[in-house]
This record gives sequence, C-alpha cells and structure tokens, in this order.
Amino acid sequence: MNNVKLKTLAASMLGALLVVGATGAMAADIKERTIKYAVIYDIKHPHGLGAQKFADLVAQHSGNKIKVKIYAGGTLGGEVQMLSAMQGGTVEMSAVASSQLVGIIKEFAALDLPFLFNNEKEVDAVMDGPVGKQLLERLPAKGLVGLSWFEHGFRNLTNSKRPVQKLEDIQGLKVRVQQNSVAIDTFNALGANAVPMPFPELYSALEQKAVDGQENPYTTVESSKLFEVQKYLSVTRHSYTPLPLLMSKKFWDGLSADEKKIIQDAATEAAVYQRKTNREVNEKSLQALKAAGMQVTAIAPAEMERIRAKVQPVVAKYSAQVGETLVKELFGEIEKVRKP
Repeated sequence: MNNVKLKTLAASMLGALLVVGATGAMAADIKERTIKYAVIYDIKHPHGLGAQKFADLVAQHSGNKIKVKIYAGGTLGGEVQMLSAMQGGTVEMSAVASSQLVGIIKEFAALDLPFLFNNEKEVDAVMDGPVGKQLLERLPAKGLVGLSWFEHGFRNLTNSKRPVQKLEDIQGLKVRVQQNSVAIDTFNALGANAVPMPFPELYSALEQKAVDGQENPYTTVESSKLFEVQKYLSVTRHSYTPLPLLMSKKFWDGLSADEKKIIQDAATEAAVYQRKTNREVNEKSLQALKAAGMQVTAIAPAEMERIRAKVQPVVAKYSAQVGETLVKELFGEIEKVRKP
C-alpha cells in the first residue's frame, strides 16, 4: 500500500473516531443544570476548597453543562438549616458535620464518641470501609444522598479565660459546642457549661463574652479569625468530625444515570483531595495561630487519661443508644489498624 493510500486510510479512521466520540458525547444524557452548594465557612477554608474541587470536576466531566454554584461564608445559613433545605429540595448540596445528622439518624452518634480515633489512618479505615458505607446508606430514607466523606478534622479546645492544662481547668468554662447531644454531654461531663449554637453566630458570641470558648480544628480557628477573640488553645483532639458530602434526594432522583455517575465520581475524587488538603492546611494553621499570639498548651498524657476517663459514661450512654452491633463493628475496624 503506497503512502497516499495509507494517509487516506488514516484520515478516514481518524474521522470515524471523531464522529464516534462526538456521537458518544451527544448521546450522554446530560442536561444544563445549576447546583446550589452551601458552605458555612470561607471559600479558602478546606470545606470551601473541597467544594471548589468538586465544582471543577463536575464542570470538566459534564462539558460545562452542569455548573456548581458555591455559596460560602454561611450565606445560606448554618448546618441545621442546610439539612432542612436539602431535604426540602431548596438547596441541592452541602458538606455537613456528621454530628448534625444524629437528630434524624441516631447511628451517626457513633462517630461523635469522644476520643474515638487516635489518628487519620484509623479515620480513613473506618470512613472508607464498611462502617462508612453503612452510614451513608441510611441517608436516602431521610431525603438525603451521601456521596462521599470529606472531613472537618480533629477538634481542639480554645478559650479566653485561662490555659487548660488539666481537667479542673475546663470546669466552669462556657463552651460553645455543636447542636448535638453527644457534644453537649461530653463537655458537661468535663464540668464545662456546654452552649449549643450555630457556627455563624460563634464569633460574635465569643466577642461579646456570651461564651468563653469553643472547640474546632486549627483550620477553623484560623480561617474564622477566632484567634482575635480567643487567647488559649489546648491540644485536646477530643473528637473527630467527619463531613459527609450530601445531596438533596429530590434533586438526585431527577438526574439521569450519566449525570449521577458524573456527580458520584467527582464526589469520590474531591473527597481524597479535600481530606489531604485539610490535613496539610491544619498543620500550617497551628503555626499561624502561634504566630498570631495564641498560647498553645500540650496536655500531659496523664492528664489526658483523666479527661478520657471522665467522659466514659458518655461513651457508654451513646454506645447503647446507637446499637451494640454497629459500635462493635466500628471499634473492630479501628482495632485492625491499631494491631502491629
């Protein structure tokens, strides 16, 4: 076969491939859509960065047909409001702390047990394993679809009164906690006065001394400028907050199979990015908080054991409420990672 014929054949094959590709793209059932995605933190916070990564992936894989519009900074309300809005179908998406789901699905309280995880390796084994999948599968019955697991991370205590170096230092502090019974009971057990409130109200409450302290990852303390109204930070890592990426079931049910695949794939990929980014930013935030003048206290191991012991009744109470089978499975997954 001469060169002219070879070139002609190659051109014909390329043309055929282009036609097939174009036909396949046109055949995909993807409509023009806009998804409202609510974020209660700043767009530069790891919550916002994860949302942006998801939005970019969805745009890329849908040929820009599906657009994700991010509403950051709590402009659409706090997490409790977001859950209600997604169930009602007025907001399509948000990544909400797992603790906010306890009121509608009691089993999510298992993830709020104080001092449940020691490190991120244990976290990933649980959230990406059977327990994480089982919890997400409970959501559609409540009008929500769980796509993947982002994270808020390990929480630490801050306050404006005094350094917390021992159990007794916590006693009497008015501490803002999440609107969640496990968090309330945990801090009350430690002798604090737990004050549940939506996050968007926190800064002004601290500024006006309505509460003395709060508990959040370093990233949140930095990005929300809580260091301006909090002097003391204690490295307690008393709980870890997963962040299920949620979508309104009303919206999800109206999507085609192609659209669902685009969104699910983007959510899975964005979760890997968001957790990695959150952990990197968290360490940088700790250094930034020190530079901003916060007094950081590492609590001695013996004191941490006293604190852990004080909250064991809370662990027992909620383990019984959640159900023995799930809690046993949860601790079993963690023990697999801890074994040498």
